[in-house]
Amino acid sequence: MPPEEDTEPVTAAQAGNRLGKAPATIRYWAIRYNARQFKRVSRAMYYDMHDLAVIEREIRHGHPVPKTPEGRAAISQRCPLRAAERLAA
Repeated sequence: MPPEEDTEPVTAAQAGNRLGKAPATIRYWAIRYNARQFKRVSRAMYYDMHDLAVIEREIRHGHPVPKTPEGRAAISQRCPLRAAERLAA
């Protein structure tokens, strides 16, 4: 499971806006790739933005998407861009 500081709850609409995808695509990813979900508030389900970003990046790069949030967290930690972000901070 990703560390707690790496979680960011967002709705499908919010994630879609940030990733340039339709909210329906985000909901599809949640089903197909078992995207990490937090809770439902009223009619809105909240997803982990970092998990969705890893899914989007893997699809965009043509890589297979790990089927579990834990598997995606592991590749997220190895991402060269994340390493560069940690060095800049």
